[in-house]
Amino acid sequence: MKILMVNKFLHPNGGSETYIFKLGEQLEKRGHEVQYFGMEHEGRVVGNRVESYTADMDFHGGGLKKLLYPFRIIYSSEAKRKIGLVLEDFAPDVVHLNNINFQLTPSVIYAVRAYEKKRGRRVKIVYTAHDYQWVCPNHMMRIPSTGEVCFACRGGNYRQCAENRCIHDSRAKSLLGSIEAGYYAKRKTYGMVDVIVCPSEFMKKQLDTDPLLADRTVMLHNFIEADGGMQGGVTLHKAADGGKAADDYVLYFGRFSEEKGTKTLLEACRALPDIPFVFAGKGPLEEMVGQAANVENRGFVTGEELHSLIAGARFSVYPSEWYENCPFSVMESQMYGTPVLVSDLGGAPELVQAGKTGELFRGGDVQELTEHIRALWNDPALCRRYSENCRHINFDTVEEYCDKIVRKVYT
Repeated sequence: MKILMVNKFLHPNGGSETYIFKLGEQLEKRGHEVQYFGMEHEGRVVGNRVESYTADMDFHGGGLKKLLYPFRIIYSSEAKRKIGLVLEDFAPDVVHLNNINFQLTPSVIYAVRAYEKKRGRRVKIVYTAHDYQWVCPNHMMRIPSTGEVCFACRGGNYRQCAENRCIHDSRAKSLLGSIEAGYYAKRKTYGMVDVIVCPSEFMKKQLDTDPLLADRTVMLHNFIEADGGMQGGVTLHKAADGGKAADDYVLYFGRFSEEKGTKTLLEACRALPDIPFVFAGKGPLEEMVGQAANVENRGFVTGEELHSLIAGARFSVYPSEWYENCPFSVMESQMYGTPVLVSDLGGAPELVQAGKTGELFRGGDVQELTEHIRALWNDPALCRRYSENCRHINFDTVEEYCDKIVRKVYT
């Protein structure tokens, strides 16, 4: 089978890129042929045989090129033309879309269907919904200026995006987002996609509010990789008596930003001066993290260093204040035998067995978060039980996920 992976970024940038790289690698191991289409970038690590990519677009930069962005983010003739070259050369059986809006635009969907008609051969279009873009123009269902989680645009009321300045708190960008969403809704463009993979039940529920999408969605939680030290889904980094092999602390790892709940967690840290916290990551609130007396900021860490940090924590905290989809961090923590305290928003609670491998708290409620942290910290025996229960959790490996997506989605 030939699969064309389509994503705006073809360099390591976040969870969606990890997803396409690892899935593509596994598909190739299974004997399938995989190529990639997206933006050109100096850090690009995957590609296609004809070396056809769109020009890089940076919405946060400057220059005259930005004057053309309002036209290019709604419909990209360049993306349609460039992917057409790849389609003609590669002749894929499946085109697997990921993050395409704004930089590539849904023009690539029209390109696939035009190629299909021209060549008289069926091409299956699959889309993995890494965010809520197809029902919410700012993709997060959150108003950035107020921090309020929001369902206002569901049902096609996209003007709310402009009224609330939901994209970068900019009226102009938000107006463009409203126009873009309305344009593709009116043309029923997303109904041209065959299958929509939703990495959480919460995501599926949101997309199912659009009748055009509802009969196309399937739920499939993300995979998580197991390294060489895994046994039964959990890395054996714990001490033999069930205690910790490393220093004892509460861990947060991820982006330092308001939507991730970093500010709320820091308030809880200040209210718990006797509890040591370790933060690992980076982001706009980094200076605020550095000012907390009982927080050690390890910065951005990956690989074995991150794995050891997770395994050494008494428990980790995932305090997100937006509707997360299927966060790798929540799975990864439990995979390494570390219980999780998770916000009750979005798809993250689906990954936790509350009262068994971790606990839930009301997202954004600093008092409830503080009380949960204090209670867990003061009950190491409970944390050990949670840790032991984590050993019996089985998330899909990339091999298992690949089997499911080929069998249930691609064919």
